[in-house]
Amino acid sequence: MGQKVHPYGFRLGFNKPWRSRWFAKQGYAKLLREDLELKETLRERLKSAGVSSIEVDRPGNKLRVTIRTSRPGIIIGRKGAEIEKLKQDMARRTKREVFIDIQEVHKPELDAQLVSESIALQLEKRVAFRRAMRKAVDSALRFGCKGIKVRVSGRLNGAEIARSEWYLQGQLPLHTLRADIDYGFTEAHTTYGVIGIKTWLYKGEILDLTKRRGGLLPEPEPRRDRGDRDRRDRRDRDRDRGPRGDRGERQAAPPAPEPSGPAMQVPPPDLSRATTRPAPILPPMMSPQQQQPSWKQEARQDQQADKPADTGAEKPSGENQ
Repeated sequence: MGQKVHPYGFRLGFNKPWRSRWFAKQGYAKLLREDLELKETLRERLKSAGVSSIEVDRPGNKLRVTIRTSRPGIIIGRKGAEIEKLKQDMARRTKREVFIDIQEVHKPELDAQLVSESIALQLEKRVAFRRAMRKAVDSALRFGCKGIKVRVSGRLNGAEIARSEWYLQGQLPLHTLRADIDYGFTEAHTTYGVIGIKTWLYKGEILDLTKRRGGLLPEPEPRRDRGDRDRRDRRDRDRDRGPRGDRGERQAAPPAPEPSGPAMQVPPPDLSRATTRPAPILPPMMSPQQQQPSWKQEARQDQQADKPADTGAEKPSGENQ
């Protein structure tokens, strides 16, 4: 889908301006034909000047032509002689007062029309088409382009069967309306036939629509935050219904008074429960006598009672020995 729609016409009026700006209630076809012939004549005459685009304005009975070129010195000439001659020829042809504005293209590597014309010029000089395409792609990416696509179609290298080959580097969002995509098309007339060159250049996104070229469309309405909108709708709905106490429903609790003293940290409600937890039940401590069975305790008492008598009876026997 995106490859079959003209990238410039797809964005016309959104972030791309019209290249012919005038209005006619009658004689529209005559003026349109005059525009087309004028642009075709200028392109043929200024072929060596690197013309990117030609824009036409018709304020009243006057004619203003804006030419964007990468070589303004060729059009202006020495001391403005060439541009004066061009202006007289156009005035004699159109029978109107003509004004010509020259705008210089500072980076021709980032202009799709100029890139395609440079490739066509190389193909006419019998340069290999792959080399010309790769050179154009590399130079555009080196100058800050975010994406570029070059497509050549025809009898490439003099082959009897025409084919198409293309190179794509970077990103190229053809369906995104806010994407600033420049498009150019040129035909290279070689000895084998005509070779068409198409170029797409992606320069980034135009997020601020107030900076549209030419200021053709009014500023869009700023987008509001959804949370603010819901809050505003809820406040309006509550105002229409009235206070909740009138319907006999539960009123909201009044806010707690603010403390007047110094700020103190309030303990959490679960902290008191944690501190008053009951102590664990432990088994009672037993004395060493209670740990022994009763028959052992009785035998031990008997031994202690007989001990003094035994010691007294053994003393004389020891003395006799």
